[in-house]
Amino acid sequence: MTETSQSCRIDETLPFKPVRIAILTVSDTRDEETDTSGALLAERAARDGHLVTARALVRDDTGAIRAQVNDWIADPQIDVVISTGGTGLTGRDVTPEALRPLFEKEIEGFAVVWHMLSYQSVGLSTLQSRACAGVARGKFIFALPGSNGACKDGWEKIIRWQLDSRHMPCNLVEIMPRLTER
Repeated sequence: MTETSQSCRIDETLPFKPVRIAILTVSDTRDEETDTSGALLAERAARDGHLVTARALVRDDTGAIRAQVNDWIADPQIDVVISTGGTGLTGRDVTPEALRPLFEKEIEGFAVVWHMLSYQSVGLSTLQSRACAGVARGKFIFALPGSNGACKDGWEKIIRWQLDSRHMPCNLVEIMPRLTER
């Protein structure tokens, strides 16, 4: 087993199982050319062996965000949705409001860990983030802030490891088949 920087263990005797990821950028100011945070997430996910099966950019609009994510969580070719942007405190930041009603279960620990790690990078400014995660229709949804630094921290320090099927003592991939059981 190899140790990661976050005191995680990767069991190299287990097979790696790639997941299919959709990446949503929420922004009123970015376009496909200037979407550096969405590009960063797509590059890192692919680098780490996952399949980026969809990417989109929508405005900071509750209906547009929810509609795109609803389409993706209904798609059997998508396992995970990661959004970037719209998690702040301004009037236009509505990503958590758009996503939380979709969650069947919120992953409260994600926000806790996110803020612990974000504090190491940006100090008390982490208070301005409402990063969140949940499960909807058997899919994981993660909402990250829109800065490149936040996306790097979110991917490199949390999501990457939980989407690695070899991560021990447990990971999100191993429970994916059980997310829809009743």
